[in-house]
Formats: sequence, C-alpha cells, structure tokens
Amino acid sequence: MTIIGSLRALDEKHGVVRVEDVYDTGIQDLWEACTTPERLARWLAEVTGELRVGGTVQVVFTSTWTGPGRIEVCDAPHHLLLTMQPGSEGECELEAWLTEEGSKTRLAVEERGLPRDELYLHGAGWQAHLEHLGMSLTTGASAHPGGWSSSRPASVWQERWNELSPAYSTMTVEEG
Repeated sequence: MTIIGSLRALDEKHGVVRVEDVYDTGIQDLWEACTTPERLARWLAEVTGELRVGGTVQVVFTSTWTGPGRIEVCDAPHHLLLTMQPGSEGECELEAWLTEEGSKTRLAVEERGLPRDELYLHGAGWQAHLEHLGMSLTTGASAHPGGWSSSRPASVWQERWNELSPAYSTMTVEEG
C-alpha cells in the first residue's frame, strides 16, 4: 500500500485534502466497499438515511465526527460526491473517484472546504481511513472490531491518526 496524500489551499481560510491508493480488487468490489452501509461500517463510518442522489444521510465516522450529508453525485462505479453538513456554514464536499488499473483499482478521495489550519489533521485521518479500507478488503472483516461512537473514536483509527499527524503537520500546503 502506497498512500499518497496532499494538502492544497483553496483560499486564505480553506483548503483541500487529497489521499489516494491502489487496491488489489476490482472496481465493482471497491465501489461496494465505498457505498454499501454494511461495508462502509467495516472501515469508515456508520451511514443511515436516503441512499440516493439528492438523499440525506447521517454519518458517524470512526473519528467521532458526526453529521448529515447529502448525496450530490452517484455515478457507479466511478464517482461519488457528498456535501457534508449541507446548509450550514461549516459545509464541505467529500468526493471519491475510482479508476481501474488492470486488475486493481485506484481510489482518490478529496475533502474540500476544510479550515486551512486543520488540513494536516484531516490528511492524517483520511490516510488512516484508507489504510483501514485496505485491511477490510484483505480480511473481509471490520478494521475496528471494538467499534466506535460519536463520543469515542475507533481505537485502531485513533492510534494510527496519532502516528500520522506529526508527518502531516510538516507537509507543505500547496497554493491554488
């Protein structure tokens, strides 16, 4: 697994985190891992609600972040776009692209509209999430057997986030 992460400024206050990796699985399997509630709960979040374009979902990430999202684009098995906390001042976009690379599939995830001074925290978090996706794909089981809630992060996620955060804090935020 060779996860590539980057941080980019959108303006003086907001930025983008992009993290990507290539997985040893077909595009349809990876799409299902990214869009099926049962499979999302193995590595990223508990998701409930209207799973359709225009639908609102409620998300509890392994990091404890909890809130609503709206599905803007769902172009199976290649592209997914959600607006997180739609209608609020703190909304951001979460976008994923899946691309076939032979028998493998590349997943690129971007989270846009984040506070610029918090980009490194989100970068470390997304790298941990994508690593846990890889674990889940390999084992077919949850990367977080101890569970999590909106008040308690998944312990494996928390440990990895703590390890990655110092390296992400020293990354250069690319302009524009």
